[in-house]
Amino acid sequence: MTMLNLSILLEQSAKRYPHHKAMTFMDTSLTYAQLNGAASQIVNGLRAKGIQPGDKVALSCFNLPYFPMIYYGILKAGAAVVPLSVLLKEDEIQYHLADSEAKAYFCFVGTPELPMVQMGYAGFQKADGCEHFFVITPKSTDPSPIEGTATLGNLMAGQLPVCESAQTAADDTAVVIYTSGTTGRPKGAELSHSNLFSNTVACADLFKFTPQDTSLIVLPMFHIFAMTCVMNAGIYRGAHAILLPKFDAEAVFGLMQKHSITIFAGVPTMYWGLLNYKDDSGQFDFVKIAQTLRMAVSGGAALPVQVLEDFKKRFGVDIVEGYGMSEGSPVVTFNQLEVGCKPGSIGTPIWGVDVRLVDENGNDVPRGEKGELIYRGPNVMKGYYKKPEANAQTLKNGWLYSGDVAVQDEDGFYFIVDRTKDMIIRGGFNVYPREVEEVMIQHEAVSLVAVIGVPHQEMGEEIKACVVLKAGQSIDAQSLIEWTKSKIAAYKYPRIIEFMDALPMSATGKILKKELRK
Repeated sequence: MTMLNLSILLEQSAKRYPHHKAMTFMDTSLTYAQLNGAASQIVNGLRAKGIQPGDKVALSCFNLPYFPMIYYGILKAGAAVVPLSVLLKEDEIQYHLADSEAKAYFCFVGTPELPMVQMGYAGFQKADGCEHFFVITPKSTDPSPIEGTATLGNLMAGQLPVCESAQTAADDTAVVIYTSGTTGRPKGAELSHSNLFSNTVACADLFKFTPQDTSLIVLPMFHIFAMTCVMNAGIYRGAHAILLPKFDAEAVFGLMQKHSITIFAGVPTMYWGLLNYKDDSGQFDFVKIAQTLRMAVSGGAALPVQVLEDFKKRFGVDIVEGYGMSEGSPVVTFNQLEVGCKPGSIGTPIWGVDVRLVDENGNDVPRGEKGELIYRGPNVMKGYYKKPEANAQTLKNGWLYSGDVAVQDEDGFYFIVDRTKDMIIRGGFNVYPREVEEVMIQHEAVSLVAVIGVPHQEMGEEIKACVVLKAGQSIDAQSLIEWTKSKIAAYKYPRIIEFMDALPMSATGKILKKELRK
């Protein structure tokens, strides 16, 4: 049996680069030795509370140094981390704690606008099997705002900053990460130590991470994209991470300038936000920012080619796109510099991963034709936690069925067309929203667009576009419909347009089409 504990990422870097800065938040920096020492204090505290290898421990926290401290502390204990979105409400928290069978729960206090600890504690009290609740306070000496509950500071107090990490098997569960899923309640994808280790090493290679790099982590670390591709990959290579809890274009540019950021990963809406930022005060040296930024990565959703081209024009940096999902730890394909890049594509399979495109009977489709993307490799999850029916649908003969529709071009590059769940069937014709969105965002007045299907008596579904206009621009619905109609096939253009001030987004900046459909 091969032994592997993902906490080795931090432990090795603490040995090799003890005095390197690992994490910086505002004016506080932790070296690798300090981060590893704090994680060891946490594991010693957890063991004193009876946490055993194989237990699950949940964590709700913003992008703060506490997140990696606790994450690696849980792993060192041989337990599995259950990262939760900071936006979850009381009943959702109870569901996640109960479904994952979490024994303990770390929850950040939150902010006046987002009282996380109140909702977290209420959810914890309703979750039967969860025994321990720890409040993460801004300062470790701060008292808990909830009477009778322990803080992270209490747990760490008096514990030694050294520990013997648990010996775990490579295929033991390291993380149970919940996927939003287009249907039903969220499912916990079980990712093993080797799933995450293989993908971390792949990302470190893809992004060319070195100890000289400084990354900016604004994607939430509770999300698999930031967790593997930036946090774990950076820690593996001894890089320095600057943490930002919430995306704000001005704050991002400020940190890029202050810390000479070399690696930035975001979702398409973040790049859109950076492009639309107006520096009225002239406080930023965009030439300097562009000179130091060498890697801009996009994932989480399809990046409009227009945004990619505009970003390159402004910053001289190519946004490199990949494709992944929680179930794939997450990266499956990427535009790899050695293999070649194509704007608008998700690239080619990463090392060790096989990809096929299949029809509804599981047969391969010819190049240039649409098929469901399926893949296999060391990154594929063990399965959904306690969900045998969902596993039977998603995992077949070692292949993971993604639910995403893609095409492969003559050069072997893959392009995501849409999610099978998002596809609109209008009068018997299949319409992929992504294709319509790519066209509409090219209109000079359109800033952001999401296309959905709405029920229709005659057609089954009708095509509706939810549109955010650029500041100072105006166009009426009929003119925009006519313009779009002139660009694509007659069955694809939207018949309904709703102008909105903003589109609903998830904590990771993904447009929530489920909300728009409601």
